[in-house]
Amino acid sequence: MSEHRRKTPQSQGGGRAAARRGQPSPSAGRRAAPRSATGSPSDAYGSGDEERPYSGRAEARRAGQRSNSGGRRRAADGAGGGGGRRGGPGGPNGPGRGRGRSGPAKKRIIDYPRAGKYGAARWVPSWKLVTGLFIGFFGSLVAIAGVAYALVGVPDVAKTATAQNNVYYWSDGTQMVATGGETNRQNIGYAEIPEAMRYAVISQENKTFETDSGIDPKGIARAFLNMAKGGETQGGSTITQQYVKNARLDDQSQTISRKFKEIFVAIKVGATVKKNDIMAGYLNSAYYGRNAYGIQAAAHAYFDKDAKKLNPGECAFLAAVLKGATYYDPAGAESIDPAATAAANSRRAERQMQDTLNKEVEYGHLSASVRNKYTKLPKVQNPRSNTELSGQIGYLVDLAKAYIINNSDKITANQLQQGGYSIHTTFDKNKVKQLEDAVKKVRKENIKPDERPKTDKYVQFGGASVNPDTGAIEAIYGGEDATKHFTNNADQTGAQVGSTFKPFVLAAAMSWGKKNPKLGDSQAQDERTIVSPDSFYSGKNKLKIKNYDGSIWTDKNGKQWNQTNDGGASYNKPSYRIDLREAMRESVNSAYVQLGMDVGLDKVQQAALDAGILKSSLASANYPSFSLGTSDPSAIRMAGAYGTFADSGKQHDPYSVDQVTNETGTVFQHEGKSERAFTPPVADNVTDVLKTVVDKGTGTKAQLPGRDVAGKTGTTDGNKSAWFVGYTPQLSTAITMYRMDDNESSKKREFLEMYGTGGEEKIHGASFPAEIWHDYMEHALKGAKVMDFPTPEDIGTVVNDVPSPSVTPSPTESETSSPTPSVTPSETTTSPSPTASETCGDFDWNCSTGGTDTGGTDNGGTDGGVTASPTESTGNGNTRGTGNGGLFGGPNG
Repeated sequence: MSEHRRKTPQSQGGGRAAARRGQPSPSAGRRAAPRSATGSPSDAYGSGDEERPYSGRAEARRAGQRSNSGGRRRAADGAGGGGGRRGGPGGPNGPGRGRGRSGPAKKRIIDYPRAGKYGAARWVPSWKLVTGLFIGFFGSLVAIAGVAYALVGVPDVAKTATAQNNVYYWSDGTQMVATGGETNRQNIGYAEIPEAMRYAVISQENKTFETDSGIDPKGIARAFLNMAKGGETQGGSTITQQYVKNARLDDQSQTISRKFKEIFVAIKVGATVKKNDIMAGYLNSAYYGRNAYGIQAAAHAYFDKDAKKLNPGECAFLAAVLKGATYYDPAGAESIDPAATAAANSRRAERQMQDTLNKEVEYGHLSASVRNKYTKLPKVQNPRSNTELSGQIGYLVDLAKAYIINNSDKITANQLQQGGYSIHTTFDKNKVKQLEDAVKKVRKENIKPDERPKTDKYVQFGGASVNPDTGAIEAIYGGEDATKHFTNNADQTGAQVGSTFKPFVLAAAMSWGKKNPKLGDSQAQDERTIVSPDSFYSGKNKLKIKNYDGSIWTDKNGKQWNQTNDGGASYNKPSYRIDLREAMRESVNSAYVQLGMDVGLDKVQQAALDAGILKSSLASANYPSFSLGTSDPSAIRMAGAYGTFADSGKQHDPYSVDQVTNETGTVFQHEGKSERAFTPPVADNVTDVLKTVVDKGTGTKAQLPGRDVAGKTGTTDGNKSAWFVGYTPQLSTAITMYRMDDNESSKKREFLEMYGTGGEEKIHGASFPAEIWHDYMEHALKGAKVMDFPTPEDIGTVVNDVPSPSVTPSPTESETSSPTPSVTPSETTTSPSPTASETCGDFDWNCSTGGTDTGGTDNGGTDGGVTASPTESTGNGNTRGTGNGGLFGGPNG
């Protein structure tokens, strides 16, 4: 080994100072730069055995690390080359700038990534950095909050609720009515507001009102979270926030910026406005429904008295109404939401009122002895004060408002209440008057409540007329007077439709066909036989209903059922064979109930849905009687569904508003669209069959000489409702009639029997409803072009064309419900009816017996009544169903 390799290497120059001195620098440590650093071998190694400048390797490494902080940057000093990687001298033309010592590093304002740290440590912020950022962030927030607080002003409640008129127009462009601008508003002082009213809202809405700062951080967090999820903002959680919201009606947008601004306004109001003034401002600006803004207007709207005369019970009720008059006004608001019936609203309002009174006692604002005086809902007065809304106008306005609220994403209920809109409806002024006149004529000539109070009192009519080509609602009859009878009978009735449901059974049979009894259930669903209207079924009274495979149908308790016909009539003895056309013409129950079972009640249900009936208005499809109209759609929906047949199977949803404009332009425009519900052969064959009903069946009173008319009569079990629904190519109209005490909103409302009503032995669809339909349509179509229905194509297979052999009942059958000999139409033998215990389990909440009159042979007139077979329903039959009504968003919508 050569000598120079055994010698300890000498330190070499690594900096500019050493280069200037012309001698090596010891700062490079124990390792010398490689020869390639300068290109000269002699430069790489020393010639003597000098002592190391550092005490050990570790110290040398640390020194090298310190010197390397600047060595990586390559720079020329004069003409010299770059320093070596380990700090060697420069090139032959001058010393280089190696990784030796350099001047102090330039300090950064934010030391991130951290200097002097390596690996993950470079990315861990120091506590100084974290603290600084935290202080800076919150300092900025405080500055922003301070500016925002300074910029917002305290709202002036006296300038709120300046509503404008909404102007409603008939379909021809002429003005119907201007409404909305009559907003009832009168401010009163704090001293005139009853203490009971103040403590009612405090106890229910904001028990810490008298001591809090005006905002609820938790409520604000909920509101922002809800908006972040895409939902609507929640209302202000404190009375102060509600006051601010009411006072800023100029900006009701559901945005984060508006909510953010409201927070600062509420903080400023809480800090600068007295609590008494906030309370008075809130109660004077709040909306209580019935066009009433403020406690004084509300007191007159509901109780016809000054606010200072309100008792604690009335105050607690008004505090409940503040939650939303749509759902707490005892008069109901079914046109906006079918769930807001008078009965349902009354129950909600009473529960809320009692809860408020209980809280007042709990918080020490009311004594228990005083509280116990107010255990029931106070009596409220007529909700309609605008006489311009009398007659049919109020029903029309309600229908149009409901349509806008439920179909426009740009107009909220509150915005509509503020007014300023021009609303162009589909209502034909002449047709509305003609329909009202037709009802008045029948009522005047036949309904005499003073002479026959037991039979003629509480008689109600409803009607609707829809254009089959578009779905436009051209006329309705909602009741005698919108300022006296609040429920719109055209939009919500809850009355069963009876045999007017049979066309949907026939449509299902021609659309999907009957199941094949020779196949298993799953295959039978796929392999079906399309049914021709000329197919044969049994017209026998008390027919034992079978499943599609021929087995006897039984309910869940194993009970069989014999289907009765209206009047106990059996048809075409001794074979009892009757084709579906004749069965529709004579409204034979047994034939259509068995047809429904062969097709499948799920398909019957689907046919009704496809035609335009809403599922929520349909009764249970678990029982054979579903095919006979145990469901309760509205008159509007029935007219629209029959219009689907009139338009050869194209379904148009009924609508009442074409366009809404305001000062900015068009804000809503109806977009017409249709769905193919049935093929033209199916729809046209249904129409052809329904023509025979009017030509020579139960609907002859509806004939319009010289015009094609198709229609169907309907009567329900116990003679509690009667219908006629019919159409021409241009217009489809439904008329309903029933008896109900509809004014006692807080009581249970029941359908009453109509035996003897109007001097008739019984009421059926062929009587007064068909008469009203005829008189109206005769005038409504006067001058209109005469049009014929399309000639239907042949469809389907004639099933049951070969008579089946008679079946002798077995002893087992006779024990449960034995068939009886056929009867003629003049006979009145009553078929056995199941009791509640036979059809419903002890805890079967969805099962109803339909009252004490569950059937029999006297089920209506000559148009077939709803059968006495067991049904499964929710309020159908005797009691007006809650929510079973409503065109828009509700069951009958």
